[in-house]
Amino acid sequence: MTDVVDSDELLRRIRRARACAQREERAWRARGDDLRATDPEAARDAAVRMLSYESVLRVLDEILTPGQRPIE
Repeated sequence: MTDVVDSDELLRRIRRARACAQREERAWRARGDDLRATDPEAARDAAVRMLSYESVLRVLDEILTPGQRPIE
């Protein structure tokens, strides 16, 4: 973790992290929807993971576009 990066590289990394978190949030949401009828315990686990990624998205959105989303 000793790499020195400029602001453009940092912004690229944050955007890449946001895209990854968005993919994961969608995947866990879909997985939870699929499991809801057959495995309620796994569906709850998927919901917790989906909410975790949703929280990460909120933080990264605030970094990328401050003030655009209302704080809840």
